[in-house]
Amino acid sequence: MLLMKSCTKATTAWLNTEEYKELNFAREKLVINPAKACQPLGALLCALGVEGCLPFTHGSQGCTAYFRSTLSRHFREPVASVSDSMTEDSAVFGGQTNLIEGLKNAHALYKPKVIAVYTSCMAEVIGDDIKAYLGNAKQADAIPQEFPVALANTPSFKGSHITGYDTMLKGLIECLATPRQADKINDRLYVVPGFDTYTANLREYKRILKLMKAPFTLLPDNSDVFDAPNLGTYQLYPGGTPLTEMNDALNAAQYLFLQTFSSPTTSKYLASLDVPVETISMPMGIAGMDKFVESVAKFTGEGVPEEITFERGLAIDAMTDSHQYIHGKKFALFGDPDLLIGLVTFLLEMGGLPVHIVCTNSTPTFKKAMESLLASSPYGQEATLYAGKDLWHLRSLLVTEPVDMLLGDSHGKWAARDANIPLVRIGFPITDRVNIHRSPIIGYSGVINLITMIVNTFLDEVDRNSTEAHFEMMR
Repeated sequence: MLLMKSCTKATTAWLNTEEYKELNFAREKLVINPAKACQPLGALLCALGVEGCLPFTHGSQGCTAYFRSTLSRHFREPVASVSDSMTEDSAVFGGQTNLIEGLKNAHALYKPKVIAVYTSCMAEVIGDDIKAYLGNAKQADAIPQEFPVALANTPSFKGSHITGYDTMLKGLIECLATPRQADKINDRLYVVPGFDTYTANLREYKRILKLMKAPFTLLPDNSDVFDAPNLGTYQLYPGGTPLTEMNDALNAAQYLFLQTFSSPTTSKYLASLDVPVETISMPMGIAGMDKFVESVAKFTGEGVPEEITFERGLAIDAMTDSHQYIHGKKFALFGDPDLLIGLVTFLLEMGGLPVHIVCTNSTPTFKKAMESLLASSPYGQEATLYAGKDLWHLRSLLVTEPVDMLLGDSHGKWAARDANIPLVRIGFPITDRVNIHRSPIIGYSGVINLITMIVNTFLDEVDRNSTEAHFEMMR
């Protein structure tokens, strides 16, 4: 037993060395704890943001259980989704029988207004043609001919959850929207939040858009799905983007995409149909939110309401009151591309020093954008973006090149503990804390919330580590 403990201690010490970090970063084939999920999970999240939509996994029941449990643990809400339960025989003979029977049962039992079908690994590996299968299902009267079924090919073995979100969004628009007609262009701004697991963010967008008197549609909108009030009865399909507005989606006056990297396919599809499209970064930090307000004001042709100016002033005041707690502090971050751009923008505004930035689902476009952002500020000069790296790479960085704080989701807690630094939970999934998704991190109110989370965590650490002589009332 003593020998085992000695060996374990020696191994742990070696894992914290520069020698091990070099070996860790030299690996090419093995991935350890990537900071991303698979495509179908993103497709499911997207589908739940449309009125009366039932997400449908063409794949195994276990895959659907994983997607549902992951989302349920983050939101602490039930997640409606079905599967056609493909098994070993489907891998040999194909999944057409499963899909046809599954669509028939789902339509009869759950009475959705639309079904969103997306694929898992098994269906993609064997090459199932879900478009042909859907046609056969309608010919067999499994579902009515006119019943809308959106389709998305979402192989789990490439891309990530944001890829699946994008593919499903395009599939829903293709399925539900009528063709664009010059004489039927509506006056609405269609706002696409991107893969966003903060229900408070979505509600904040809607609040600001209403304040600015913009006729808008949030597409998709799952805020009521994942943050429904407990009124004593369960609703299978609460909220979502109305189907009437989905039908008119291609006649939009303009689209405004609020994430650059989570919806490029949908954005290009709309542009190809001559739908006006603008894409901005996730509106985090003062500069990010300013850009959002400017874009909406340009669309409406109206000035910025006093309420918005007042809220901006509150955020600036909060930054002034607390910048000394963040200025010069070193941070490590991990997460999705759009979230990282937003967080780094905020940190640079506060004088924080992003040092290690890990993005498993990075792209060349994101890499260029992040490096440009870092180069624009004196506080970004120490930063390195680790594109395509995972959380085991991040651990090596934290124990060999220490920072003051880690920003990321709950998966970062082990690396943070090994490095003896605090973790502020931002992103998805957050499964070991409650209600974080109910406070916005976008907008001017989001600036205040980020400051509050980060600074108070630092102050908690100061109190926790203070000697008796320095355990002060004022910080």
